[in-house]
Amino acid sequence: MGGAQEDVEDAFELLTDAGCVLFDFDGPVCRLYPHGASMAVAVDLRKTPAEGAALDFLTEAERTGKDPYLVLRAADRAGKERDLGDLVERMDAKLTEGELAAVLSALPTPGADQLVEWLHGRGSRLVVVTNNAACAADRYLRDHGLRRYFEAIHGRSADPGLMKPHPDVLHRALRGLRLPPDDAVMIGDTPADFAAAEQAGVRFIGYGRNAEKRLLLRDAGAKCIVSAYSPVLALARHSGWRPARTRHAGPGVDGFSPS
Repeated sequence: MGGAQEDVEDAFELLTDAGCVLFDFDGPVCRLYPHGASMAVAVDLRKTPAEGAALDFLTEAERTGKDPYLVLRAADRAGKERDLGDLVERMDAKLTEGELAAVLSALPTPGADQLVEWLHGRGSRLVVVTNNAACAADRYLRDHGLRRYFEAIHGRSADPGLMKPHPDVLHRALRGLRLPPDDAVMIGDTPADFAAAEQAGVRFIGYGRNAEKRLLLRDAGAKCIVSAYSPVLALARHSGWRPARTRHAGPGVDGFSPS
């Protein structure tokens, strides 16, 4: 797998061989927080009162960074060592609110809709496996007419410690599908995605939209990385597939029912 073309061919082979494709959501399907929009969500989480105590358990990066998931993880770790009341639950609720709001301005990943359409058309079973709230991914997919292609959405559980790189969300997906790990491939865009796939025994395709993301994936050990879906879709067209001219949202098979 020495070059970009080899990676594209490898990705195409992995996708056509697997019975199931597990999609990470933020990145492979859309950019949930374009232009640094996650900072506002991180700030909101840091404003959550901790039962009268300051959020003194946050590191400098967690106090100033734009990643709200690091803040949630930090609260979860601290809550295992001292009583923080329901801080983690309240942070998780705020994070879900932020994710649902972010869906309105999320940018579709170029070619993701056609990739999903092609895979579904050839009989692949599709599932979302994400650290985001399942209801946020569900809303995005419905808004963009893609929900009917996915059998289920598995999102962040009540235990933030089980977010990727922990393989819990992949294990849940495979149990729901009643498939062995070697019949699945995951598309992810972070080292945490790769680590979760490795631990679950699931093959992996890295999606790196820029050189920095591709380097992080390579350094983590990912062997098959694509910078865009268009070359994979070109191979699909060469094999005879043609994208639909129109798409209509439908009820589909709902693995997640929003409350």
